Amino acid sequence: MENSVFDMTSLLRDHIRTMKPYSSARDEFEEVSDDFVFLDANENPFGTATGEKYNRYPDPYQRAVKEKLSVVKNVPKENIFLGNGSDEPIDLLFRAFVEAGQDNVIILPPTYGMYQVSATLNNVELREVPLTKELDLDTKGILNSIDEYTKIIFVCSPNNPTGNSMSIDKIETLLDNFNGLVVVDEAYIDFSDQESFSQRLSQYPNLIVLQTFSKAWGMAGLRLGMMFASQEIIRIFNIIKPPYNINQLTQEKALECLDHVDKVDEMVETMINERTRLKEELEKLPQVKNIYPSDANFLLIQVENATSDYKKLIDNNVVIRNRANVLLCEEGLRISIGTKEENDKFITAFKAL
Repeated sequence: MENSVFDMTSLLRDHIRTMKPYSSARDEFEEVSDDFVFLDANENPFGTATGEKYNRYPDPYQRAVKEKLSVVKNVPKENIFLGNGSDEPIDLLFRAFVEAGQDNVIILPPTYGMYQVSATLNNVELREVPLTKELDLDTKGILNSIDEYTKIIFVCSPNNPTGNSMSIDKIETLLDNFNGLVVVDEAYIDFSDQESFSQRLSQYPNLIVLQTFSKAWGMAGLRLGMMFASQEIIRIFNIIKPPYNINQLTQEKALECLDHVDKVDEMVETMINERTRLKEELEKLPQVKNIYPSDANFLLIQVENATSDYKKLIDNNVVIRNRANVLLCEEGLRISIGTKEENDKFITAFKAL
């Protein structure tokens, strides 16, 4: 594909091309000063029952957050969309580009489960091209699975549940040879040495990059996802998203978080060190048959009987993720990296098995 002639508009569902967005009160008039009297949005003027100031609707486009995030991520604010977790932009991709009962998308198992959930929810054909035995992209198989109705390829890198990063040249091959959208889900990119594809948006107009505040940033409970894409795609998402998709509290906490990048870096370094230590401890144990390479904040290991070990660990108040029946992860257990104390408790319980 010659990306210079990539036409995003041709990928859109017909009714999305002419859709008019909901015009909220904050769309029509931005709050510029406390001196203004705002009687336009049917809000409660007396405040909030808890005494906090959440009686006004939030900025529908999260401008302040995007300003700070633009600096941290080195991505123009015009190329940023914020969603209710990464799940919201995944869902909006289907709503904007994939026609139910007609189009199809490609996923690369084993991979993040929400791609399949969103496809099923939207009545979209799901084509699966498994990773190679080396857990990398089967680019030939992927490109052979494409037809005129293929709209999106989802690439999770670093991958969940295996933890490894996909080869950059293979992702580039997909971007160069597919006249549709390639979504690179980088939820775990902060734990990897690999450069983010968010720095290559100008090179690939069909590229969409997903990241999240849930992992390295420690904001899983607030649900805030990032999408980086062309201005054209961002414009479409701003048309079809709910008017106030990111609440005021989440925006405030995100702004606080973005002022403490050094703390995030410190936590990431600690988790990577603990990942290394946990791997070294697991390598000593005879019941561990394989430890998969990881660029994420978890390790996937292969044991003799994953389900039995999983249940025994729960009996010892240690909860991990059983991936025993997942393709290419047979008898696999996924262990999130905890604190030193949590990891020590897991190691002790696991050795006792």
